[in-house]
Amino acid sequence: MSKNIFIITAIMFSFFLHSCEEVVDVPLNTEKPRLVIDAGINWYKGTAGDQQKIKLTTTTDYYSNTIPVVSGATVYIKNSVNTVFDFIEIPNSGEYVCTNFIPQIDEIYTLTVISNGQTYTATETLKSVTPIQELIQKNDGGITGEDIEIRTYFNDPALEENFYMFKFKYSNQVKLNYYVDEDRFYNGNTFFSVTDNEDLSVGDNVEITHYGISRSYYNYMNVLLSVAGNSGGGPFQSPPATVRGNIVNQTNFDNYALGFFRLSEADTRSYTIQ
Repeated sequence: MSKNIFIITAIMFSFFLHSCEEVVDVPLNTEKPRLVIDAGINWYKGTAGDQQKIKLTTTTDYYSNTIPVVSGATVYIKNSVNTVFDFIEIPNSGEYVCTNFIPQIDEIYTLTVISNGQTYTATETLKSVTPIQELIQKNDGGITGEDIEIRTYFNDPALEENFYMFKFKYSNQVKLNYYVDEDRFYNGNTFFSVTDNEDLSVGDNVEITHYGISRSYYNYMNVLLSVAGNSGGGPFQSPPATVRGNIVNQTNFDNYALGFFRLSEADTRSYTIQ
C-alpha cells in the first residue's frame, strides 16, 4: 500500500513540475499608439553643442519586440529671439538631427513637433551644471561596507537653487542607472554623486555624467524613477501609472504625447576601477 501511495505521489509531483514549465500569455488591453518624444538636449562642457538629436517613436503592446519609429514629422526649436533650429530626419529612422543648434545657459527654448496632423509644443530653459572636480574610489562603501563605490565631487553654487541628474553607465551591465537630486541640504558646498552598482570589480569601467536640470524636470524624473522601480520596490513605491511630461498637444489636448523637453549643460568622466 505504501509503495502505491509513493508511486501516485511521484506521478502527481511530476505533473505539477511539468505544468509549471508551461508559458502563460496573459491577454492585455492595448491602447491606441501614443507619440513618444525623446527630446533631451545636452551641451557637454568643452563642446560647441551644435550637434543635437530628437527621436520620435510610438508606444506599442507589451509583447512587441520592436519599437515603432515615427517618420515624416516636422521638428524644430526656437529660442527667445525666434531663431529657428530645424531638426531633419535621417531617412526612415525616427531620428531628427540638428547641426547648427546654439546653446546658451538660462536661454528659453520652445520645441515644436508636427506629426499626423497634430502639433505638440513644450517650453523649457537650458540649465547649467557645475564642473566635476574629483573622482574618489572607496572600497568600503555600500550598506555592508564591503562594496566598491565611486564618489564624483562637485562644488554646488551658493545663493541659488540647483537641481541635478546623475547618469551611470557600467561596463558590467546593460542598463543605465539614473537618479536626481536637489541642493537643499548642501547649497554652496562641495558634494558628490555616488555609484549604486554593488557588483563593481577591478577593471570595470564607469562613465559618470552630471546634468543641470530644471525643477520641473526634477519633479518629473522623481515620479518616473519611482514608477520604473529605481526606488528599490519598497513599501512606499508609487503604483504603475502614465507619467506625463511638459509636452502639450495644441491640436487635441487629450491626445497627449509622452516624454519631456529638457535642455541641460552636462559634464562627464570615465573611471576604471582600480
